Amino acid sequence: VAKDLGLQLPEISDRGFRIVSEGRTQYFALHGKTGHLVTAERIDREQLCERVQQCVLRCELIVEGQM
Repeated sequence: VAKDLGLQLPEISDRGFRIVSEGRTQYFALHGKTGHLVTAERIDREQLCERVQQCVLRCELIVEGQM
């Protein structure tokens, strides 16, 4: 994420980044030391996408302050 936005790693913690998933469970997080998007929760495809061939989980990256 840091690389895609053209930011240095210290800027991630300074700017207040948050990853928000649909629903109550937050499946993704931003790793503070690497800037990578990582799974924060076990993802059970059969439970989430029962009877659906293509399973998609959406999340948003929220950045506080100006970019």
